[in-house]
Amino acid sequence: MTHRHPQHYEERGLSQLPVIVGMGGVNAAGRTSGHQAFRRTILDALPDTLQAQTILALAAMMQLVTRLEDGAWQDAHGEILDAADVVSRYRQHVLDHTLIRRIEDERFGSEGIPANRAAQLDLDDALTFRVRRRQLPNDLPPTWQVRDIDKRMVEVVVPPGSLNVLLPERRSAQVRSAGQLPSGFAPETLYRSVHHPRGLSMTIFGASDCLGQSGLDWSALRNRLDPDAIAVYAGNSIGQLDNEGWGGLLQSFVGGGRATSKQMPLGYGQMPADFLNAYVLGSVGATGAVLGACASFLYNLRLGLEDIRSGRRRVVMVGTSDAPITPEIVEGFRTMGALADDESLKALDALTLLTDSDYQRACRPFARNCGFTIAESTQFLLLMDDALALETGAQILGAVPDVFVNADGWKRSISAPGIGNYITLAKSVSLARDMLGEDSVRHRSYLHAHGTSTPKNRTTESHVFDMVARTHGIEAWPVAAIKAFVGHSQGGAAGDQLASALGTFAHGVIPGIATLDAVADDVHAERLRFFRDPLPFEADATFINAKGFGGNNATGLVISPAATERLLAKRHGQRAVDDWKHRREATLAASQTYLETADSGRFEVTYRFGEGVLEGPELSMTRDALHIPGFDRPVSLTVDNPYGQL
Repeated sequence: MTHRHPQHYEERGLSQLPVIVGMGGVNAAGRTSGHQAFRRTILDALPDTLQAQTILALAAMMQLVTRLEDGAWQDAHGEILDAADVVSRYRQHVLDHTLIRRIEDERFGSEGIPANRAAQLDLDDALTFRVRRRQLPNDLPPTWQVRDIDKRMVEVVVPPGSLNVLLPERRSAQVRSAGQLPSGFAPETLYRSVHHPRGLSMTIFGASDCLGQSGLDWSALRNRLDPDAIAVYAGNSIGQLDNEGWGGLLQSFVGGGRATSKQMPLGYGQMPADFLNAYVLGSVGATGAVLGACASFLYNLRLGLEDIRSGRRRVVMVGTSDAPITPEIVEGFRTMGALADDESLKALDALTLLTDSDYQRACRPFARNCGFTIAESTQFLLLMDDALALETGAQILGAVPDVFVNADGWKRSISAPGIGNYITLAKSVSLARDMLGEDSVRHRSYLHAHGTSTPKNRTTESHVFDMVARTHGIEAWPVAAIKAFVGHSQGGAAGDQLASALGTFAHGVIPGIATLDAVADDVHAERLRFFRDPLPFEADATFINAKGFGGNNATGLVISPAATERLLAKRHGQRAVDDWKHRREATLAASQTYLETADSGRFEVTYRFGEGVLEGPELSMTRDALHIPGFDRPVSLTVDNPYGQL
């Protein structure tokens, strides 16, 4: 069913404006809600009180300290500290164990990655060994002689000749830097996770963080709408490839293990959406995921925008959750020549040994660089149509009028750059110019670059930016490249960028490219503004850019809260906006309560396993409506017929 626009929209030929009413997640910089992760990327530019608040909240998140009921803090040794003591004692630890850094997974350490090497043994004499009966192959080679020793053990004699074996070994990790979640933060410990892949545990946290930050009562919001007026579009670019997902499944035979009943279903790339519907939101509305490599977040966002603009849905949660820091995925990208491996980093700076500080500088967008830095992240947005946002008193963190997607056309290779990104960015800027005016685009907009830190990207993406800037008369377009801090989270990359953009709108500062010692000679920088230190900037709009592997290009236009309010006043009238601000007070108070709790390291994660389960017989149906227990309103079964009648 199409959920109709308000009458004045139809009369004026306008669409609903998709606005952002909630955000949540976590990446290497910290928690998304309350702009915690954003503040970590501009830490030195913040006032002292806000710096201390950020460090304190991160220390709690990283389980370095626990807040007591009287407001004091206790560390792991039981010592009681005040807030100032916590900041003084743990500041450097927080700085060293957030953002890009040396990989902390022991598999990437000095002992090396567990592996096997195929070998052929030439036996001059018979080989005799003992083994447990259950460890014997199902199909024994016909030349093997097996003798029972007892109920559990057997003796095997292998005659002289050739024997194929796998010899266990440890392989040194060739890539040792990544954008990991803050040390000590374990999303799987916050709820009853049972063999959940890391990406799905991150999904549960990210969506819960989004709902908490929104300040909205989800049950009340859901019950005021047709259940089919809600949608969820969430996924990732690769699927779940750790041991609890498809990684463990695919390794089971070769590694001598056993597949579990959960590895196959939990590995699917759309599983974040499935988890949200089943365990967080209880939604029966539209669902799905679009996989578009590094542009996946924007692809899913586009689905949500189209639903809201058309009136098909009124509330949509969109997002991604990627956890690709596994030896196999890292090795796959390394063999492509895409990652900044240790040897390349040494060569880049003429070093013989890499230190922790060198790993922290691994990602260098638009500078002399040698490859991207892999990362994990989960990011979610809660979207509404603007009429419902005003009606419910929701926060409005910004608006996303559109996301443009174009392919590259004919390509030299599947990984080579192409022309699609010129189209997506140019369309986004044209829309911003039409909505906000040329002055806003020229002087109060900035770019959130894909900025991967590969030599190819720095040239091709900067040329896209340069051509569009010249076309629109932009002389010094500021460029942010958030991957310098948090790395490249694959399908979630644009989510990291968008979360950062919302932070810029709130704080009036664009993060600098901290690893940019100098702009590389092959960067088209004449009309672009690159900077290392945070830049004070009052933005009306930003352009979230993604250049995905295989030609998956996307650019999203995001409008600031202030500019959105001006649009709302024009669309609905100033009185409607004033009434909304009054209703919003309760929402802001609820959001602040959640943020204060989260800053103390206590997270209210929603995970409702087995609650309210319905299988069909509980429903009641008429020709026009389906009634679902637990929902105040029925699902309308009246649908539009755009094709006419015989």
